[in-house]
Amino acid sequence: MINFELDQEQQLIRDTVVSFARDEIRPHAREADEKGLIPSALIQKGWELGLVQSIIPEEFGGFGNGHSAISGAVVAEELAYGDLSIAMHLLAPRLVTVPVLEFGSDALKRSVLPRFCGDRFEPASAAVMEPRMDFDALTPTTSLKRDGDDYTLNGEKCLVPLGNEARQFLVIAGLSNGTGASHPQAVLIDRETPGLTIGDRERNMGLKALATTRLVFDGCKVPREQLLGGGDGAIARLANLWRVAQSAMAVGVARAAFDYARDYAKDRRAFGQVIAQKQAIAFMLADMAMEVDAMRLLTWEAAWKLDRNEDATREAHLAKRYAAEMALKITDNALQVLGGHGYIRDHLVELFLRNARSFAMLEGFAIA
Repeated sequence: MINFELDQEQQLIRDTVVSFARDEIRPHAREADEKGLIPSALIQKGWELGLVQSIIPEEFGGFGNGHSAISGAVVAEELAYGDLSIAMHLLAPRLVTVPVLEFGSDALKRSVLPRFCGDRFEPASAAVMEPRMDFDALTPTTSLKRDGDDYTLNGEKCLVPLGNEARQFLVIAGLSNGTGASHPQAVLIDRETPGLTIGDRERNMGLKALATTRLVFDGCKVPREQLLGGGDGAIARLANLWRVAQSAMAVGVARAAFDYARDYAKDRRAFGQVIAQKQAIAFMLADMAMEVDAMRLLTWEAAWKLDRNEDATREAHLAKRYAAEMALKITDNALQVLGGHGYIRDHLVELFLRNARSFAMLEGFAIA
């Protein structure tokens, strides 16, 4: 039987992140979006919460709390409630730590994980998306070919978070088996690898505070020790973890928009009464609240199956697609509740709407 009741530790994590999102992230959301820059002091405060270090075993310097998709979904939702760009920045290192924890060799874990257990924020990222119309994370055109004892990486990725500062990237590439067929393979590549070119910062409609770049791999030599294990099953599980994390963030953005619109409607008066008492507005707010709960239930169902090491591909797909559609609808409705005020930058709902649009096309921006 599915049980979504958070245990004592998960509830403590949630309470901590809720306070941080409300008191630290939200007050910086507008300025970070306008300037395209997240204050370094805020990033450091987020790092000190231990959201990355907590899941790393004590033998590698972490807190040893273990990795849970449900706990990750709780954290992702609450951080995104504060601001989506800042949430993705703070959680970007997990794009490397979680795959290495689950599918890295012992040597790779000893090499990579300790650097994420220091006192300062350790930037890292994943390069998953490609600049093509028919992109599919499970059939990348970025290629990885055997070259003696090592491998050669060629291709191009886009929308890589923290591309301008990450020291390591998890890259999803198609590994040829010699017969022409290929299968997706996760590989770690260092920033200083010869042949890796990091492009300029991309100019996006939303997520303006999150620095994203393109990466070009031109004959990059990759030691075989940098390949993750697990075969096709590993990529499928990573993809499902990405989808769950993004679904959870979509819940956070949608809930933020709903709360903002509800509070505005309870305060704004027109024709002698607050607009929340008008039937059209009240029904719209009720529908928004209902959809937020539906999004969360789908997300947690997929996370629950992932925590049981069951195949959650169907549930993760459904959660991601539904959450992406509903986040856009709810943020648009929030803007509608505010009327003309929703379109101007004095209110955060236009920022929520721009950020919510990203969920329809993002893949690999977060991990639960």
